[in-house]
Amino acid sequence: MIDLREFGLCPEKYPGETGGIARVTAVHKERYELICEQGKCYGRLKSSVYFTAGEEEFPTVGDFVKISFNPVGDSVILHTLPRQTFFSRRDPTPGYPLEQAVAANFDTVFVVQSLNENFNIGRLERYLTQAWQSGAQPVVVLTKADLPGDHAPKLTEARAAAPGVEVVAVSAKTGEGLDALRPYLLPGKTLVFLGSSGVGKSSLLNRLAGEELMETGEIRKEDGRGRHTTTHRQLFRLPGGALVIDTPGMRQLGMWDVTGGLGEAFPDVEQFLGKCKFSDCRHESEPGCAIRRAIAEGVLSPERWESYRKIHGEAMFSGTKEDLRRKKQLRNKQLAKNMRQKRKAGL
Repeated sequence: MIDLREFGLCPEKYPGETGGIARVTAVHKERYELICEQGKCYGRLKSSVYFTAGEEEFPTVGDFVKISFNPVGDSVILHTLPRQTFFSRRDPTPGYPLEQAVAANFDTVFVVQSLNENFNIGRLERYLTQAWQSGAQPVVVLTKADLPGDHAPKLTEARAAAPGVEVVAVSAKTGEGLDALRPYLLPGKTLVFLGSSGVGKSSLLNRLAGEELMETGEIRKEDGRGRHTTTHRQLFRLPGGALVIDTPGMRQLGMWDVTGGLGEAFPDVEQFLGKCKFSDCRHESEPGCAIRRAIAEGVLSPERWESYRKIHGEAMFSGTKEDLRRKKQLRNKQLAKNMRQKRKAGL
């Protein structure tokens, strides 16, 4: 029998739930790879629950679900248990304005960027906003520290863009900096790797695992980018007992809900909001604007304000909790409708 506490389950977070729990370790279209008390198995969603009613959260990697175990075939997934943390983005498919689940139930987010030509502060700020929004603790991991050159300026930039967040420079090739990650790699704890294509997530995972779990790809010299080597989200258990969710590189991170993440990622900006002379201040040319005064006095950098403004403007929505609840229900129903249509079409 498998002890699911070794796979991140905290029974006290699900009072009243006894037996029949599994964790999603990978998603393959409509088929889910699971780990349960009986071991590794596969499961499919119960149609009447997920497709007809449209009220249930579709599982993603890291989710805990209730199942009806089948020892000779696919088990049936009956219910998605409440999530402790959750990362999502706007679905990048053109004409498909829905939320796309990325990972769930993790303790730490490793926001991964490389110290090559792909280093980008604006992108880092976007990932940090979504990492804070997930409810977990972010850590900035700057890979490829073995590359020649002085990386101190980039480390300084990253720390300025990530107040309150640990920033670590590492090399999967030489092992430099990996000891700083050990406190997060504890037995039963889950972390998720987030970053764009070619930043070295798969190489880092392989180094931490001590074996080649994921294929790695070449990096283009002209822009420091690489092709997608991770083709789907998957949860791995490292030799020391820590759990890692690896995700495909994201060419674009469409912002969805940043109601909480912005405040955590930009405390230097939000401390001035609500302090303007006029409550409807647009922070442009109005008299008594606290934002403009902070920029003029050098207390707030114009680059940080511009990043905040752009991310807030890109978010799909940022209304009240009731607004979010209603839109979430509509999103679930639309997802169920789309899935039903795909099934009928044989996709």
